[in-house]
Amino acid sequence: MFMGEYHHNIDDKNRLVIPSNYRSSLGETFVITRGLEKCLYVYTLTEWQRLVDKLATLPFTKKDARVVIRSLFSAAANCNLDKQGRINITSQQLIHAGIDKECVIIGANDRIEIWSNENWNKFNEEYSETLEDIAEHLFNEVE
Repeated sequence: MFMGEYHHNIDDKNRLVIPSNYRSSLGETFVITRGLEKCLYVYTLTEWQRLVDKLATLPFTKKDARVVIRSLFSAAANCNLDKQGRINITSQQLIHAGIDKECVIIGANDRIEIWSNENWNKFNEEYSETLEDIAEHLFNEVE
């Protein structure tokens, strides 16, 4: 499980330090891809395979399925940590997430999310007032 919030900067070579407590859980190789809400998703190979398996059950004749599959797979890249615990992020991924320099790296249970500081602040402002209502609605659906 990934959890916590960390603030780091992208360097001039598009490298980002991954928090040390995430590194061992990621494994030797992992996947980074375009996420929803203007962020990047980082998956272990196991979690990526679970997502791939779920996507494989979607009918390719459905436009929504094709859109999601294209979005996730076209931006996906296998990734490894360097000796300093950094990853390389493609310029395409940085543009999608609106990342210039300051990043927020959060644990989101089965994945890591990488946000621009600006987009993370906007997300928190937008949902801070309605979080209780959202949680109540979601948990009432589960019961």
